[in-house]
Amino acid sequence: MDPNHKLREAKEKPVVDKRMYQRLVGRLIYLAHTRLDIAYSVSVISQFMHDPREPHLQATYRVLHYLKGNPGKGILFKKNNTLALEAYTDTNYVGSLVDQRSTTRYCTFLRGNLVTWRSKKQNVVARSSVESKFKVIAQGLCKLLWLKIILDDLRIKWDGPMKLYCDNKSTINIAHNPIQHDRTKHIEIDRHFIKEKLEEGVVCMSYVPSKHQLADILTKELNSSMFHDLVFKLGIEYIYSSA
Repeated sequence: MDPNHKLREAKEKPVVDKRMYQRLVGRLIYLAHTRLDIAYSVSVISQFMHDPREPHLQATYRVLHYLKGNPGKGILFKKNNTLALEAYTDTNYVGSLVDQRSTTRYCTFLRGNLVTWRSKKQNVVARSSVESKFKVIAQGLCKLLWLKIILDDLRIKWDGPMKLYCDNKSTINIAHNPIQHDRTKHIEIDRHFIKEKLEEGVVCMSYVPSKHQLADILTKELNSSMFHDLVFKLGIEYIYSSA
């Protein structure tokens, strides 16, 4: 996606073939299940399937052009003897220009390898960036707990807490602070759930600078250098031989 141009409803622009647009985007949604590098772009263009216009179609063609130039990319799993279970969480507060809703983004890693990710618009409008952050942290934590259950079922020994990374220090401080504040009462359920798991030692929260926030690729438009840097860090490489 072009970082200098955000997609929005474009009633004044020419109408495009709705069924053709829906078929294209539908196939990209299917492909995005294994191609994290297009997940954000696909989540954006899929918001206009009810009334696609020329700018939306051009953005879709941009995704197809990227895929044509990178046909052999996939997730490469590498050997790692350290059994670490981690999650990077992020959200773009009121990121949607259509309805002002934030979008939940997280990705999880096992032994340093990407195993799950999600990019989904939140069901309600968040009244603050902290509320939006707590929603995604709670969902990322639930995903970590689900992965831990799978490891337990496979009888894989697990030592130490899971790690959850967030790029907002205020959110981390509130999660650890037992004092209730009037400004955070509307997020008490998520806050108490997170705090409970922190006190049990199941998970530990750590601050990660925005430049090292791997979930950014699911959150917003990035320039080319940042995008390709995150793609590499996520383990998305050319997995097929050119032969």
